[in-house]
Amino acid sequence: MTDTPGYELPFLLFGGFRTLIDRLHAELARRGHPDVRPSYGFAMQAIGVQGATASEIGRRLGVSKQAAGKTVERLEALGYAERADDPGDARRKIVRLTAHGVDALTKSAEIFDDLRKDWARTVGAERIAALETDLRAVVGPAAYRLDAAGWFSS
Repeated sequence: MTDTPGYELPFLLFGGFRTLIDRLHAELARRGHPDVRPSYGFAMQAIGVQGATASEIGRRLGVSKQAAGKTVERLEALGYAERADDPGDARRKIVRLTAHGVDALTKSAEIFDDLRKDWARTVGAERIAALETDLRAVVGPAAYRLDAAGWFSS
């Protein structure tokens, strides 16, 4: 055991998260996506490749349908998403990513790979792999929840 206080762990984990996200967005801006914000990235993930309704996006993000709708409006204004009629139900609108939105997510994935490599160069590939394995063991499937934006704002 160490003498490190327990409260330091969440701060370090959050600091690591924040460092990765800040570096991601700085690089995204350099690669043609200066308007993408972290909440937009979560929303684009929630929309997914199949598209989703505003209600589905809200549930996936842990926010109200109205809050999801406002984010979708902003993504539309920036050219990252568009609404289309649902071919299975004329009463519903489906939000889909545009080519610009898909490009942002594709570049994000590439940048995250580069950031992981940077961390591996700093502390060693084995240590990064071990950290990921250890985090999967303690976090479980909840690691891939998209509701961080809703969680932070509640």
